[in-house]
Amino acid sequence: MIDPPLDLDSVRTFVHIAELESFTRAAEAMGTSQAAVSLKLKRLEGRLGCRLFDRTPRYVQLSPRGASFLDQARALLELHDRTLASLSEQRRRLTIGISDHVAGPELPALIARMNSQDPQLVIEIRIGSSADLLQQFDRREIDSALIRLRSDRDDGSLIAEEQFGWFAAPAWQHRPDEPLPIATMAEPCGVRALACRLLDDAGVKWREIFVGGGVMAVAAAVMAGLGVAALSPRMVPFGAMEVSRRLGLPPLPRQPIMLHSRVKDGPSREALAALAAAFRGAARG
Repeated sequence: MIDPPLDLDSVRTFVHIAELESFTRAAEAMGTSQAAVSLKLKRLEGRLGCRLFDRTPRYVQLSPRGASFLDQARALLELHDRTLASLSEQRRRLTIGISDHVAGPELPALIARMNSQDPQLVIEIRIGSSADLLQQFDRREIDSALIRLRSDRDDGSLIAEEQFGWFAAPAWQHRPDEPLPIATMAEPCGVRALACRLLDDAGVKWREIFVGGGVMAVAAAVMAGLGVAALSPRMVPFGAMEVSRRLGLPPLPRQPIMLHSRVKDGPSREALAALAAAFRGAARG
């Protein structure tokens, strides 16, 4: 008797769980329920005759057999997708705008994850300010925008909310008789505007010491000891210190990550959903 072939949908589910390290985020990326994800994995494990994950209420980790199967599963899916794509005359393109305050050190891994989701998809990513990217989206210059800007529009979906803080280098000290030196992004930047308004409302005297064209430049200025900056914890280098309590600075509210998209075709939507789920996981820490 010939053994039944592997179910590719179940294999793809397994890869999603392994890469996102979560049944919940895998379900979000695939646009299905966590129960459906669990059922597909159970069927795959039954077909392979082994357990692919070690699960506890707090974490999901590949088992030794699962770790050895992961590369083979990716290769199988890539061969399948390339075979189907070879029958198509036109490659699809997905243009995504990502706010500089959203794109972080995880971005290379997330792009690789999107590529593994659909190797034949041409991915174009633009980094900029949330306001500029939303205008590009409205002008139909980009297909989707992942931004940090909440508005009264009804065409965006909330991906996650992320806590911000005031960060400085470990050895940096503020002289109380001087205005607080602030490193910021260039205008227009919603986080910059919010931070400056909160300082003014709290009566904190401040001065601009550095203006960066990107979050990584601002984080570098912080670690160089120039001053403090309002940043997400995942954007600052290891060792940066949260100093709001020590300096008596106003707390920063949680900031949203919003997705605006007009993508309609199934494969592109799946790739975008995988990216959104990964950012949701990064924001949750």
